[in-house]
Amino acid sequence: MIKVHDKIFERFISTKEINKIISRLANELEDLKNENPHFIVILNGSFMFASDLLKKISYDSKVSFIKLKSYEGTKSSGIVNEVIGLDESIKNQTVVVIEDIIDTGKTLNKIHQILTEKKPKKIEVVTMLLKPDIYDGSIGIKYIGKKIKNEFVLGYGLDYKELGRTLQEIFKLKKC
Repeated sequence: MIKVHDKIFERFISTKEINKIISRLANELEDLKNENPHFIVILNGSFMFASDLLKKISYDSKVSFIKLKSYEGTKSSGIVNEVIGLDESIKNQTVVVIEDIIDTGKTLNKIHQILTEKKPKKIEVVTMLLKPDIYDGSIGIKYIGKKIKNEFVLGYGLDYKELGRTLQEIFKLKKC
């Protein structure tokens, strides 16, 4: 168990399991190798996952970053703000959005809207974690690392009030 700010978290997903998930997703993404995909990493949370995943991609691809913000503490604010936008063309390209976690889908919907306006050939999504019980399901997610219950998690890029991102494992909020 660890304490971050005022909350206690317990180990949830080990480094070993994270590595297995990433290897599986990299293998699944091989079906895009002939399309020279443009990976769009969603900051801040996806940086560790994206780094490890992209190290396993052995074909030509591009990588860009955008930053959106929707969380306040342990809850989504319901409002998604674009903090850093995409400044390159993705027209007629296969785009793969790299997300750390998808819960309600509000952030993903905003990303999809932003990217669709730039007229890519297609948009795919790869996520480390998905909370299917609360996901609105409006956008198909082809590449899913692990489905989890609607619990607050941190570590491996995920934070609680900006702390915990550098933890090598994923922890979940301990129920008291």
